[in-house]
Amino acid sequence: MILYLTLKHMHKLIYILFFIVFAAKAQTPMNNTEATALKTKVKALANTTNTISSDFIQYKHLDFLDNDIKTSGKLAFKAPDLVKWEYIDPFKYSILFKDETLFINDEGNKSNVDIGSNKMFKQLNKLIISSVKGDMFDDAEFNIEYFKKDTNSLVYFSPKDKKFAKYIQAFHITFNTKGDVIEVKMIEPSQDYTKIIFLNKVLNQTLDNAIFTN
Repeated sequence: MILYLTLKHMHKLIYILFFIVFAAKAQTPMNNTEATALKTKVKALANTTNTISSDFIQYKHLDFLDNDIKTSGKLAFKAPDLVKWEYIDPFKYSILFKDETLFINDEGNKSNVDIGSNKMFKQLNKLIISSVKGDMFDDAEFNIEYFKKDTNSLVYFSPKDKKFAKYIQAFHITFNTKGDVIEVKMIEPSQDYTKIIFLNKVLNQTLDNAIFTN
């Protein structure tokens, strides 16, 4: 049997090889010095961040859907632990973490969940705050990998807690040159994921407490 490639197969092979080479160039591992420098820069910024105000675009990828589900809204954070995600388009929905309670407002239908006695919810709230600020560099909790991606930095955080890993397999966080978070990707064990891109982000601007009402 003679093995040969048709023109169509050649084009496909070239495309695949080009994609692999491009991907390898776009994302390369950091050395220890670069990883330490990034960690120091991110922690310094996180320690001085008291408020965050940002627009965001969220993509929810589900394997059985042809297209990702796209939503957009606003994020507000106020130290130490106030976080509000307000979805605006294509529907109105808000989630507020406050006083160990999760407040939900689904287009006027309000409900709340006590997370103070739920270890998993408390851990999730802590990780959400940490991921927004970028300060998740805890070797006791995560296996951590560092990469350079164009002019940005990309860090993989994989939870060591097996119970939590049943829900979130990994956090992929992208930082800009200032050490600020510009993208968070949360990957589930099924490989479905949620990707959040932050836009028009402002740090340490005074935020009225009225923002954190439900």
